Amino acid sequence: MNIKYDKSVDSAYIYLSDETENIEVNKTYTCDPLKIDGEINLDFDSSGRLIGIEVLNASKKLQNDILNEAEIIG
Repeated sequence: MNIKYDKSVDSAYIYLSDETENIEVNKTYTCDPLKIDGEINLDFDSSGRLIGIEVLNASKKLQNDILNEAEIIG
């Protein structure tokens, strides 16, 4: 698992594999932002496997230790 965090937009992306290159998203499912007070997107590959999770408002949705271990990209 690999996590990248963009502080400038408070967005985190959780890669469910150590391989972050050549990942091709085929479908994105957006969780209902009204029910979770934010937005979380689930990304799937062409085989229907969950490959990544995008968390907007990450500082409010994820534990601090997760963000502290993330690679900062912005």
